[in-house]
Amino acid sequence: MTAPARPGRLGVAAAILAATVAFLALDLAMSEPINPFAAAPPLAFGSGQAAGGAHCATPTAEAPE
Repeated sequence: MTAPARPGRLGVAAAILAATVAFLALDLAMSEPINPFAAAPPLAFGSGQAAGGAHCATPTAEAPE
């Protein structure tokens, strides 16, 4: 009696690559396209727009003057 053959590195790499491609295809198929006119700028140095979307971007207290 012999043990069943296990997949080698190439088989595991192919399975991970196939799963990643399937996930990206599903995400692309189910998501809405990005509206570039409503999206926030990726870099807005000195534009006056406040950062948002994360708990670390929320000010906790007013800065002293």
